[in-house]
Amino acid sequence: MSNQKSTNNGRDFVLGSLIGGLVGAAVALLFAPKSGRELRENLNESSGEWRERAGEWKDVAYEKSGQWKDRAVETSSQFSKSVTDKSQEFTGKLQDKVKNIRSSEDDEAEKAAQEVAEAIEEAAKELEKQQDSTTSSNL
Repeated sequence: MSNQKSTNNGRDFVLGSLIGGLVGAAVALLFAPKSGRELRENLNESSGEWRERAGEWKDVAYEKSGQWKDRAVETSSQFSKSVTDKSQEFTGKLQDKVKNIRSSEDDEAEKAAQEVAEAIEEAAKELEKQQDSTTSSNL
């Protein structure tokens, strides 16, 4: 957006310079002590020169705007590539973290399952002992 403002400011400056130059030339010619015929000839010559200059300035403006456009396209392409690369890198890191969390959760779940299984076995042994002691005492 700043490139557009810069281009607009440059265009406004060139247009203002052109108009100011034309007005200045016309005023100078009008107040110069010349005959009407000389004045018209000078105005025609000056307007031709100003037309040429305006054409040159237009060509320069088109050339510069093309350069700015190319630079903007290149910069935006580099920025887009950089964002894509960084997002892929971030995605890869995130996937690695998720895998690590899942594997640690799986390890913790496996340990918890083993602890529960051991607790059940101990409870079963205790229950058998109690049943054996109850059966022995009844006999």
